[in-house]
Amino acid sequence: MRARLVLALSIGWLFVGRGAVFAQRPASVPDLQGTWNGSTLTPLQRPQQFRDRSTFPPEEAAEYVRASADRIRSRLPTSIDREMQIDLDDAFVEVENMPLDGLRTSLVVDPANGMLPPLLPVAQARIAARPKRSFDDPETFGLAERCLLGNFGASGGSLASPPMVPSAAIPSFYRIVQTTTHVLIFSEWVHDARIVRLNGTHSPPAIRSWLGDSIGHYEGQTLVVDTTNFRRDTHNLDSGERLHVVERFTRVDAKTLRYRVTVEDPDTWANPWTAEWPFRAVDLPLFSVECHEGNYAIENFLRGARADERRAQAPNR
Repeated sequence: MRARLVLALSIGWLFVGRGAVFAQRPASVPDLQGTWNGSTLTPLQRPQQFRDRSTFPPEEAAEYVRASADRIRSRLPTSIDREMQIDLDDAFVEVENMPLDGLRTSLVVDPANGMLPPLLPVAQARIAARPKRSFDDPETFGLAERCLLGNFGASGGSLASPPMVPSAAIPSFYRIVQTTTHVLIFSEWVHDARIVRLNGTHSPPAIRSWLGDSIGHYEGQTLVVDTTNFRRDTHNLDSGERLHVVERFTRVDAKTLRYRVTVEDPDTWANPWTAEWPFRAVDLPLFSVECHEGNYAIENFLRGARADERRAQAPNR
């Protein structure tokens, strides 16, 4: 299925055939290197129909997984988008690599109700003020559609951008490489790579980037990563410029990495929130999943809209 889903080129400096190139790291720090699958169909927030349950009944869990493609399509912005996404089914979406995390109904563990804190009025106004998606202006399209960041899923940012919320349509495969001074977190999807500077300080607030500015340090067997300085147009999970994310990567055993993330943004949520889920070690080659070559899709969206306008103006025959 991966060969059918992913058409990509291997990254020579990161991989040699199926074998990964591991960097030198101090023996005193936890070994987080390897290829990891951070995918899960467990939702970030608890669905309303399960608001009083922290776990799915087994039969309802199976139905939740089965209906995942329909849920994704229902969230697409227009009926035309829903018609175009014919590949959102179990033949093309790697549901076998995206299991529920046990029977949990949410990845959010704080607040205890499994829900994100309500959006503040200032955040609602900011979201409402964004230009509406239009076939008249390519800059109104999503960042993933424009090949700027790679996540068509829950967060709207990148699968490499913290918080690294899994997509329900795209597996979250990562490569982690450690050196004495840096940690690389490479996302297979649209080849985003986040560089964490160890024991460093944040760049000045005026310097902002798509994936934020990440610095890290070790606390025992845990890598703690602190990220700020996001661009205002990243709006990861509808966040603003003051988004602040603290991630904790802990090696639980040979096959498991626990990912715990705490998110705060005084311009978006009244309170911080925390989510947690496992990353699973995998023995799979990663590929450089490119966006549309030359991004012809955007050009063709606009061409199609102009063609529709010409047809609408043509006299009836």
